[in-house]
Amino acid sequence: MIKEIIVIAILLISAHSFSQATNSSPYSLFGIGEQVNLKSVEEIAMGQMGGALNSEYQLSFTNPASYSYLSWTTYVFAGGNKTNVVNDGNETQTSSAAALSYIALGIPIRGNQGLAFGLQLHTAVGYSLLGQTFDDDGTITEIDRYFGNGGTNRVFLGYGYKFPYNISLGVEMAYIFGSIDNNVTNRRNNVQLATNQITDSNVKGTTLKLGAHYAPNISDKLKLKFGLAVDLESTLKENGDQILYTSINIADGVGSPIDTLNRSSITATIKSPLKTVISAGIGQENKWFFGGEYTFQKPLEFSGGAYDDIDFYYYGDYSNISVGGFFIPKMNSLSNYFERVTYRAGVNYKKTGLIVNNTEINQYGISFGVGLPMGLKLSNVNLGFEMGKRGTTDNGLIEENFYNFRLSLSLNDKWFRKQKIY
Repeated sequence: MIKEIIVIAILLISAHSFSQATNSSPYSLFGIGEQVNLKSVEEIAMGQMGGALNSEYQLSFTNPASYSYLSWTTYVFAGGNKTNVVNDGNETQTSSAAALSYIALGIPIRGNQGLAFGLQLHTAVGYSLLGQTFDDDGTITEIDRYFGNGGTNRVFLGYGYKFPYNISLGVEMAYIFGSIDNNVTNRRNNVQLATNQITDSNVKGTTLKLGAHYAPNISDKLKLKFGLAVDLESTLKENGDQILYTSINIADGVGSPIDTLNRSSITATIKSPLKTVISAGIGQENKWFFGGEYTFQKPLEFSGGAYDDIDFYYYGDYSNISVGGFFIPKMNSLSNYFERVTYRAGVNYKKTGLIVNNTEINQYGISFGVGLPMGLKLSNVNLGFEMGKRGTTDNGLIEENFYNFRLSLSLNDKWFRKQKIY
């Protein structure tokens, strides 16, 4: 029981670590940051496909109905490192960032129910940009520096119930919270003072997700699996302060404040329309699985605060197509460790919905990974690698080539077992 208490304590105190989450994408400048994949390392390694998955000893975050299949208490920790190679059409730069991705606990209940709760990254902000203006002689006349960090997290509680005929339903509630800092410094040649603007805001709100899962047998070994998950319409509130002040115009752009020109409060809303995930696949339990997934959503809506004055970017329809699967040569092999390893791979194409300078910011990626068993138990270490491209250099924009490495630890145990006397 001591181990169970320690795990729950870690779940509670790890919120402090999430406050230090970072990102390295220029596109995290927009809105409340870059949307983080709300999926497990295993799902992302299969091309971000997970709505039709279910497991007795692993957590899949896409569909809360999958929690009803849990037979083992499962606690997971995950983190990753993201490397971006950014190209603006003239030069390339490389940046990287590491962060804790999620920590969660899944508990089976009476053989046909499951409960899961935890903490996940939701959005991440992390950028540092420089804009320069030149005169006809090539002399720099104006410099704009943009810097931002922060993001939002989500605490979630999910429940799944398995009915007869291989039908499961689930529900998940989440509370989203976080803070975002955006800074802009403007310096002009032969001007004594620089102008600085700092926007410091807090974001919070709740979301609700519903899920369904159906897994009929089509033969003694093969199963079809269907998953449906729906994030209901939700609204986040953003409140904060915006400060405009002057500072000494020095070369590195960092100077002590001289005079506050304006201080104001900001209040904004971020409306997220209904988001739907449809997934299907075929496979053999604990052997192999292959499936696909389609996700779609109407445009995000931002209003109030600084959003009312922005016209160079907006949001269109979001969609994501994923295809992937896994293969286990022989799960119960005693003589060959690598036959018990889970091999995963997948691809995906995403329309992020973000439109900048009337140009869609789309993304595609390929991913693969392995699940390494720990001894002869169900616990495992999951490694995942994803590479892809986002954006374009057209219309003065930025193209990103990203390389993401992820690692998770999935531990399994039987809780609440009755003691037997022999």
